[in-house]
Order: sequence, then structure tokens, then C-alpha cells
Amino acid sequence: MNWTVAQRILGLLLMMFSITMLPPLAFSIGFADQSWLAFVQSFGFSLIAGFLVWFPVRERRKDLRLRDGFMVVASFWTVLGTAGALPLFLADIPSMSFTDAVFESMSGLTTTGATVLTGLDSLPKSILYYRQQLQWLGGMGIIVLAVAILPMLGVGGMQLYRAETPGPVKDTKLTPRITETAKALWYVYLAFTILCMVGYMFAGMGWFDALCHAFSTVAIGGFSTHDLSIGHFDSTAIDLVAIVFMLLAGVNFSLHFFAWKNVTARHYVLDPEFRAYFFILLILSSIVIVTLFVLGTYGDAYDSFINGLFQSVSIATTTGFTTANYAAWPGALPVLLIFASFIGGCAGSTGGGIKVIRWLLIAKQGAREIVRLVHPSAEIPVKLGQNAVPFRVVDAVWGFFSVYIVVFGVMMLAMMATGLDQVTAFSAVAATLNNLGPGLGEVAAGFMTVSDTGKWIAIVGMLLGRLEIFTLLVLFTPTFWRH
Repeated sequence: MNWTVAQRILGLLLMMFSITMLPPLAFSIGFADQSWLAFVQSFGFSLIAGFLVWFPVRERRKDLRLRDGFMVVASFWTVLGTAGALPLFLADIPSMSFTDAVFESMSGLTTTGATVLTGLDSLPKSILYYRQQLQWLGGMGIIVLAVAILPMLGVGGMQLYRAETPGPVKDTKLTPRITETAKALWYVYLAFTILCMVGYMFAGMGWFDALCHAFSTVAIGGFSTHDLSIGHFDSTAIDLVAIVFMLLAGVNFSLHFFAWKNVTARHYVLDPEFRAYFFILLILSSIVIVTLFVLGTYGDAYDSFINGLFQSVSIATTTGFTTANYAAWPGALPVLLIFASFIGGCAGSTGGGIKVIRWLLIAKQGAREIVRLVHPSAEIPVKLGQNAVPFRVVDAVWGFFSVYIVVFGVMMLAMMATGLDQVTAFSAVAATLNNLGPGLGEVAAGFMTVSDTGKWIAIVGMLLGRLEIFTLLVLFTPTFWRH
């Protein structure tokens, strides 16, 4: 381990993060909401802490190895979650404990969208904006943003990019240089955010709500500026804008980049993961809409359609926006939607969950094993499109899936040990590990009633989900620490 190099990068990143306190400070001054001091204090503390970490090792410029990248990514997300909690902890309104502030901050940065806050409609505008900004920065990964800037400071970024970017196939760069790759991703991300904001404004939102909800929509975060989430606006036009951009944000951003660069949608149609993603959402939405209509949950077919479609897309992509109390829907629908969040978005998207491509590979591997029962000597490759997937990738997917289930089981038992019932514990772990947000039972509206111990378990779950488990767990293996 190059400890000094990792320390230098961590200090630089923390100083860079301190700058993110300035926009909400400007909102606080502009709206005169009296929260400015909390942001000034947070800015100063983050900047000074980053400087003190960086200054002693500022001249160390060794090459960054892959294991160093894992260490920097894991430690930075942990430190960032704590530093991001400072404005929430220091502000007079809302009055939050340290645990609640870290929970809210980590939920924002990991784009989980679970909350411990109530009375959002009456909170200071700067606090509301800050929560949304946390999600926007975490959506694509602030580490990827740093990769685009760090080369100017003399630090290479490929190791960080490989450690941060989700998905089983992540060595393919969009451009020859990693810096240009990171910039390309952020250009697409920024363009979607602007388009989403404009769409919301045309649909009837004010500029502040449009900006904040564009941040959380494109980030697949789910935070809102209102207690009733998107349902506060009671607008079909706004619901449709949200559905479109939730769908787009759940797609691999490299496909968006290629479509933008080559001015063609051909890459979407040819991509096996995108086809599976669209098919899953189509089937899920159809089941939910038909069930709501047949059981008469809503007065007419139109309400069943718009509510069923919105909740299906929101939960399946792990966004977590709500327009209805889906936890109270009849039959198996609430659990079906929670199960859908285990699939999540595509690899390379801002979505959570296990990712569509992993489920696709698991399904193909399962089908191959069935065929091999009949033809035990046959050599049957697992293919994505026309390309055979290396056995190492298939093995890695099975390994990830197995560890995911084990971690889920352990966390659910831990949640139940804090006093939660089975339904609440199950959905609380699903909501955090899948970076979803809303759950069932006691956490349907938020995690306000969960104990501090349960909240810290949830915080660990958010981190594990955001860093796709292995990035964090690898730090606890003896192999990682051997020279």
C-alpha cells in the first residue's frame, strides 16, 4: 500500500468537496433562511481538514496501484459521508443528531433516498437544495468527477475509475484517455440534468423545485423538497417527465454517450442489457397496472395506469419517488416492487440493485446448466449478443450474487435484532442495500422510528450497495493487506 499517496489524494478530494458547500451557502443568503453559518463552518472545517491531510505528503507522487484505488474510494466515501453531514448537524433547522445527520448525508451521496426528516415543506431552502446536491454529486460518483480533475494535479485516475465504476464489465473506456472518459460521462450527465429541469418547468414546476427534482431524478436518488414527494404536485405531466428521465438514468451512460457522439439510437437496440432492462420494466408495469385495475384500487383505468407505471419505474430503477402509498397496495404488489429493486438499473447507470446485466448472465448461465444436463459433454458458451462471455466474468457474477445474498441475510438478522419486525427488517435492508429508499412496514415513510443501531446498519448497507459490496469487503480480506 502506498499510504502517503492515498493520503495525498484523500486530502485533495476532501478540499475539493469543501467547495460544494458554497452553492447552498449562496441559496441560504439569497433566500435569507439563516442557515448560512452552518455552511460556512462546514466549508472551513472540510477545507482545513483536507489541507492538514494533504500538506505533509504533498510531494509524494508515486503511481497509484489498483489496491490503492480501492482504499481511496472506500475511505473517501466514508469520510465524505461524515463531512457531508456537517451542515445538517450544525444547522439549527433541522435539529439533527450526529447519527441522523450522517444517515441523511450517506443516503444522499449513495443516492439511496431514505430519509429521517419530516416537515420538508417547511425546511430552509438551502438545506433542501443541499440534500438534492448530495444526490446529484453521488449519482455519477464524485470520484469519477475527481478523475477528470486529478490529472491536472499530477495524479493518475485509471485505478480510481476501475474501483468506482459499477458493473461486471468495466474495463472498456469510452475514449482513449481516462480523463476524457470521465469528462464525457459528466457531460452526458449534466445535459440530462438540464433537459430534465427544463421538462419539469414546462410541466408546471417552479424553477427551484425543478432544479432540485432534476438533480434527484437523473441521479436516481429519490429525495424531494416535499413530504409527499412527486405526489405533491398532483400533475400527470410532471409524472410523465419523471418517468422518462428515470428510465433514461437507469440505462448505461456509455450508451447515451455513443448515441450523442454518433447521433444514432442503434446502440440501444443492439445492447442485450438494454433490451432486457426495457423488457423487465414492461412486464413489471403491465402486471402492476392490470392488478390495480382488476382489484379496483383506483377509480378508473387511467389512474391505475399512471400510478402503476410511475411506481413500477420508480421502484425498479431504485429511484424511490412516490405518487401513491404503494406499501398499502393489495396482494403481492408491494413485495413484487421491492423484489424488482434487486434487479435495479443497468451497469454503468446511476441506478442501484444487483444490475440487469448480472441477472441476464445468471439467467443465461442457468439455461446453459439445464441444457448440459441433457448434453453433459457439450461446450456451450454464455453469450451476450454475438459475443461469448469469459468464464471468469460469469464466475465473478455468481460470486457477487452469492455474497450479496449472504450480506443481505446477515444485515436482515441484525436489523431484526434491533427490534424491527420481519417485514420492516426485510424492506429496510432491501431499501438501503439496493439504494432504493422507501420500504415497507415501519420504514414505508422513512427511517425516523428506527433505532440508532439500526440506522448505522443501514448506513453500512448504503455504502455496500453504492460501492457494489466487493469494493468495500476487499479491504477486510487478508489477501488485500499482503505485500
